[in-house]
Amino acid sequence: MAMAIPIGVGKPVALVNALYRLAEADKRLRLRIFTGLSLVRPPYRTSLERRFVEPLLDRLFGNYPDLDYAMALRAGRLPPNVEVTEFFMQAGAWLSNAQMQRSYTSLNYSQVAEHLQRIGTNVLGQLVAPHPQGQPRISLSSNTDVTLDMLPYIVARRTAGQPLALAVEINANLPYMPGAAEMDAGECDVVLETERPHYELFAPPKEPVSLPDYAMALQAATLIKDGGTLQIGIGSFSDALAHALILRHTRNGDFRALLDKLGARLPADAELAPFTRGLYGCTEMLVDGFLALMRAGILRRRVAAAEGREAILHAGFFVGNQAFYRELREMPPETLALIAMTAISFTNTLYGDQEAKRAQRTHARFVNTAMVATLLGAVSSDQLEDGRVVSGAGGQHDLVAMAHALEGARSIIGVRATRRSNRRTTSNIVWRYANATLPRQLRDILVTEYGIADLRGKSDRDVVVTMLAVADSGFQPGLLEEARRAGKVEPTFTLPNPTSNRADNIEAALAPAGRDGLLPAFPLGTEMTEVEQTLAGRLTFLKSAGYGDLVRTLFAGLARRPASAREQAALDRLALLSPASVRDRALRAVVLGALRRG
Repeated sequence: MAMAIPIGVGKPVALVNALYRLAEADKRLRLRIFTGLSLVRPPYRTSLERRFVEPLLDRLFGNYPDLDYAMALRAGRLPPNVEVTEFFMQAGAWLSNAQMQRSYTSLNYSQVAEHLQRIGTNVLGQLVAPHPQGQPRISLSSNTDVTLDMLPYIVARRTAGQPLALAVEINANLPYMPGAAEMDAGECDVVLETERPHYELFAPPKEPVSLPDYAMALQAATLIKDGGTLQIGIGSFSDALAHALILRHTRNGDFRALLDKLGARLPADAELAPFTRGLYGCTEMLVDGFLALMRAGILRRRVAAAEGREAILHAGFFVGNQAFYRELREMPPETLALIAMTAISFTNTLYGDQEAKRAQRTHARFVNTAMVATLLGAVSSDQLEDGRVVSGAGGQHDLVAMAHALEGARSIIGVRATRRSNRRTTSNIVWRYANATLPRQLRDILVTEYGIADLRGKSDRDVVVTMLAVADSGFQPGLLEEARRAGKVEPTFTLPNPTSNRADNIEAALAPAGRDGLLPAFPLGTEMTEVEQTLAGRLTFLKSAGYGDLVRTLFAGLARRPASAREQAALDRLALLSPASVRDRALRAVVLGALRRG
């Protein structure tokens, strides 16, 4: 059995688990699963992480069942007659799993349907939404992406008398998305419905938005043209960008003031005014940032959609938190109809009705993130230098290539200038890197917290100089020396402002707005309580703190000072208010010290 199941939340978990258990029990059966983004609950590695994460996960995921094959992979006990191949992995979740690393297949998102046909897929499984009025119709809902592109293949195999099963599982928690996502239930070979209430959908927790995220987003927001087209992805930078666009539209004076405080060097064609014509969204992934832009009156430019409809957004798939799913379920039908779920071949390529796509995607801005960028403009988003895959290329290459193919379009890649790992700060702007998701001939616009680097069409010398200007000052001298040794800049070149790109400058410029609530840590909301939000920040600090910082934190917690009400609430959340063991008392002191140093 060669089974394909969708990326993300569209997996029919009960159906897949039943098939997996059959194969596990009978080694004569061979089960091959091709998918992407098998979402699993994040593990915890320390006692402190367990205290924080365990109650949060129970609240986030409720009765969502684990994927049996994913848990077997994680434990290293996948049966030999079961193969699992992914083209996109949950970021960082499988770095240390050799079996998953070996079976990973590198594909652009737009190539997945063709690949599934090439390997002879004979079962397509999917979670679907039932019709709200009980009609014999279903919606592909969260995952029209590859399934719609596979429909001609399904018809062809059936016509040729070749075995193929379209097997769906009903879940009423999925929003019923109208339009191209709808199909007759009778077109499916298997329709499974588990006992009600159906299990909840997977809802990954949100990352807090940092001040560097906001620094990048505020500057990137000036590159989004009124009347244009927008694509964004998932993560803290995307949340920050949605919030920055809303500030530009609804609190324009504050938006401009924040850019002034950053000392942002903006291009001549930067736009700072509110949106009068609005934006149209064309994106592989629908995220809650788009819903926020709809509510703010920014996402409102209409284009033609299937079946004579109009749309303000086309998307291929979605994953979000419970509030996101609930908003889609409760959205008025006339508003929901403006969100057109469609095939990934539509959102990620210009093939098929190219003239109409070009007319719709005016002034397109494809905004994504990367881990590392080189001084010559290459970008790595998916893989470490040792070959281990962090996530996958996904649709990034598709979208960047489209930015180069569309008149007036631009690709914008956000890269944090530095990262903190193993208690060391290192630069994400490097001279060379042993992987390129986007080779340097596709370089376009790159944004760090320190500025905008417009790289398209520039010589290597000018690209190097432009990239140096957005690198962290602590790493600029070493990077410049590498470029000099390679002959890419003249020996006499010097940096004009060698000490201005510093983290403390970003902190000084934006921290007051963070404290005042103008730049909140969770601009689009969060499932965490205020106490948990405070703890999340301080536990992150502990994870990256150096030895000296940890010692000072411990002593701060041991100080003979009564815990405040805020500190008591945090300790109580971690069950450390009245610790009994020596170990737990030490944990209490460390947490208390971290809270007091915050």
